[in-house]
Amino acid sequence: MTEKIKVALVGLGNCFSGLIQGIEYYSKNPSQKVTGIIHENLRDYTIHDIDFVAGFDVGANKVGKPINDAIYESPNMVNWIDKNDMPKANGNVYESPALDGVGIWVENKVKPIESGKSESELREEIIKILEETGTEIIVSYLPVGSEKATQFWAQICLDTNTAFVNCMPAFIASDKEWAQKFTDKNIPIIGDDIKGQVGATIVHRTLARLCDERGTKIEKTYQINVGGNTDFLNMKEQERLVSKRISKTESVQSQLSERLDDDDIYVGPSDFIPFLGNTKLMFMRIEGKQWANIPYNMEVRLEVDDKANSAGIVIDAIRLAKIALDRGMGGPIIPASAYLMKHPIEQMTDPVAKNKIEAFVKDE
Repeated sequence: MTEKIKVALVGLGNCFSGLIQGIEYYSKNPSQKVTGIIHENLRDYTIHDIDFVAGFDVGANKVGKPINDAIYESPNMVNWIDKNDMPKANGNVYESPALDGVGIWVENKVKPIESGKSESELREEIIKILEETGTEIIVSYLPVGSEKATQFWAQICLDTNTAFVNCMPAFIASDKEWAQKFTDKNIPIIGDDIKGQVGATIVHRTLARLCDERGTKIEKTYQINVGGNTDFLNMKEQERLVSKRISKTESVQSQLSERLDDDDIYVGPSDFIPFLGNTKLMFMRIEGKQWANIPYNMEVRLEVDDKANSAGIVIDAIRLAKIALDRGMGGPIIPASAYLMKHPIEQMTDPVAKNKIEAFVKDE
């Protein structure tokens, strides 16, 4: 029997709520084929071989509760499985230092805990919890703009020899200095900034590459995203969006044979519309020239559930990080980062990245 992968979660918002409820959905419906992942089995690891042993958050209404209770607390809004139908969780939620993790637009909704503990006190507590729970992998889904908080957790991973999956656009795995630290300690890291399964950026970069490979000249393009959850509310604070815009823009630019000028490409979150809830809308346009400089354009409207769109990707990232741990690998896991993340240390096309992941899993 395969041993469970012991995982700690940082930032128990809607994304982790959807991930955990999704696993329970498949537990309750074993005849359903699991969709949204690379393979049901990755080196014998399935979606049911993950044990969430600890969670870390700043919300006063989440800290101190079992994970499966905390994921239903406000401002979370994922409710695919009734709370009363969720099994009791072994893992509990513990306090995380807020640092820069709570933006001005969401602080009234999140209501951070006021324990009075210093960053160093929390660091000691966290290290002890990770050791006691046997945590192997930390997955971070901190809010956009949490640069200091992400660095705090990256350092925790280095100090505890714990693998790191960074789902957010704070550059760790793609930063040469941080990447080298993980390489030197022989600790796997996958990041940065998770791609949705069929998300706005993956659709945009795929269509942009198609136009490029078919020989047209792309002259201008934009991608506008709106949503109604706290992720989009947080991103109303423009100062928190710097790395997010870089990540999404580079993900598209990397697919083009000729880079567009900065004024000819716009990719990024645009506004918060409360009644959309977890629904994310993307509007994309590409303008270009064909034979004899005849113009063409295309427009796409995409509607997805923002949390279902990323859950399967995180499941794959966890299992690939575990495979890397099993093999004694350290540093950025390049195939996994290139396929699953928007801003890896090495960009490549999605078909190439998928082939490299398959070879990685087979240990070829």
